[in-house]
Amino acid sequence: MPSGEIRRLAERNAHALATIGALEERRTEGVDEDNPLLQEMVRLDAKLTALVDIVNRLLLPPDSLPPRQTVRFNPVGAVLPAGLLPVGDAVLLRLHPDVCPSLPLELPARILRRFDDGLAFVAFADLGEGTCDALERLVFRLHRRKVAETRQSLS
Repeated sequence: MPSGEIRRLAERNAHALATIGALEERRTEGVDEDNPLLQEMVRLDAKLTALVDIVNRLLLPPDSLPPRQTVRFNPVGAVLPAGLLPVGDAVLLRLHPDVCPSLPLELPARILRRFDDGLAFVAFADLGEGTCDALERLVFRLHRRKVAETRQSLS
């Protein structure tokens, strides 16, 4: 993949991850906890920035999105149905998060393994440190939320 395309994808992914993080975040971290007004201003600023980003990308209508698929991912790669992958080893994985399906992450990857159960593992390539860090935070938040929901349902 050309370096210009890699930089473009890294920038779009950084914006998408920041937007997804802002939309999913329920409380602001790193802000003076003694000043609730400042916390609220920072939260609102992040959400307004996210809204501007979404409008700039001209929201996709839901019927133009690909069918929903189960994908497990972390900052290293993803496990997904092998039938979704093209022939060859290079792929651009587009993930449409539930919080904002019209704001996809576009992650360049290489197909490393196809399993007998119909799944395949792809390893992300050329993400850059900033994108990897933001993706790691997203995965952590999603995992933390899933654990909390499981605990709540068992109570």
